[in-house]
Amino acid sequence: MSEEFEPVCMICMRPESKAGSLIKLPGNMCVCADCLQKTIDMAESMNLTSNFFNPAGPDSVKKPAEPVQDKEPVHSDNPYAEVNTDTPTEDIPEDEPEEKKTGRPFGGNGFPNISFFNLNDLQNGFPGMSARGPKKKKKPLEPINLKDVLPPHKIKEKLDEYVIGQEQAKKIISVAVYNHYKRVATGTMDEIEIDKSNILMIGPTGCGKTYLVKTLAKLLDVPLAIADATSLTEAGYIGDDIESVVSKLLAAADNDVERAERGIIFIDEIDKIAKKKETTSRDVSGESVQQGMLKLLEGAEVEVPIGANSKNAMVPLATVNTKNILFICGGAFPDLEEIIKQRLNKKTSIGYTAELKDKWDKEKNILSHVKVEDIKKFGMIPEFVGRLPVLCPMEMLDKEMLIDILKEPKNAILKQYQKLLELDEVKLEFSDEALAAIADKAMERDTGARALRAIIEEFMLDIMYEIPKDKNIGKVIITAEYINGTGGPIIEMRTEAVPQISAQA
Repeated sequence: MSEEFEPVCMICMRPESKAGSLIKLPGNMCVCADCLQKTIDMAESMNLTSNFFNPAGPDSVKKPAEPVQDKEPVHSDNPYAEVNTDTPTEDIPEDEPEEKKTGRPFGGNGFPNISFFNLNDLQNGFPGMSARGPKKKKKPLEPINLKDVLPPHKIKEKLDEYVIGQEQAKKIISVAVYNHYKRVATGTMDEIEIDKSNILMIGPTGCGKTYLVKTLAKLLDVPLAIADATSLTEAGYIGDDIESVVSKLLAAADNDVERAERGIIFIDEIDKIAKKKETTSRDVSGESVQQGMLKLLEGAEVEVPIGANSKNAMVPLATVNTKNILFICGGAFPDLEEIIKQRLNKKTSIGYTAELKDKWDKEKNILSHVKVEDIKKFGMIPEFVGRLPVLCPMEMLDKEMLIDILKEPKNAILKQYQKLLELDEVKLEFSDEALAAIADKAMERDTGARALRAIIEEFMLDIMYEIPKDKNIGKVIITAEYINGTGGPIIEMRTEAVPQISAQA
């Protein structure tokens, strides 16, 4: 196990690849030459090396004087002073330092349990002693072959198996990921340098922003980190530093810096860092976070801790260049629809070309008309919006899309409950009218696809509780009357269960 890790200095926490050859100490401790030299210099400045540290070796130790028979041993009031009755010491003049009289530094206030060592004894180190640090040996990063990269239409086909609707959003994400692969593959091999196009996803809650990116993480071979902007604060305040989003990507890449520099970062709840309006206090979790993220979005070398979210931890730091990291930001942006409507209703309301004020009130996908000025009016600073050039508005979920979400995806909610009851040897079915009733109730809650799971959990509670009681139940059909509260589910008994029970009886 120790061969997979390289030793680190116990003082400065630098690995051996950066600090040079380390001196190994007992107890799985290592120290670099720089830190050891600083320790020796400090000891010399405190006048500790005159008695305890001997770099020249044991031969330079002063031998005791010849024994003199007619002199009495020297006695001292110092409790640390040792009296040798067998070998008398030399006469010590009164003007000699106190430490030479007592044999301890600083006179009687010596350090009885401290001893320095000889540097010559530590050059070869102690066998088997090492400290655990970052992995030393890593496989070289293989270049990306463009022939093996999935084209945008193939990526979209994979997303269609899990995500219902959002055709424009899936198209934008697929093209961005494909271009990201090509940008990483080309690198600096050509005179034309390809810039990255960061994406800003805008959509109401429950429309599938986070689910779309999580599904993308399953399909890609590049490291992908999902971070939350709500916990980010300005440097020096309680909360996660802005660089913590990069440290999560580094952890997703198994602390491989080169692999992390070709990854993707998704920052969710980006609308929560909008600058506050009419406030006199310092906005440490709003506008200040936007300003701190500018260098990450543009591309800069940042130092992030390995295996921790805070630089204050005693862990080594790694330098990551965010120039080739694709950033995808997503947020619900509540009340953004009203800002868009105000901009669209600025036209004249008198004359033949007049437009009604309530013209846009019935528009379902009002977010499709979003522009940069609307985002800035919401509270995002222009420098931040300028570094997210691709706007990706999400569609509002209608009744038909909610019904498809219930039954079409590979891990649809209905398929999950059918699998749960299948383990009890019970078949579960939903009528089309029941699915329509569930979608109607979800539309009333106005929380998107998240409402579907809450509604099904509510109506399936009694069924999941009662079915294990009776082994004769073979099939359950959920009806619209049960969803609307005017009836119950249809339960069919299995025909072969009764003879088995009677035979056992």
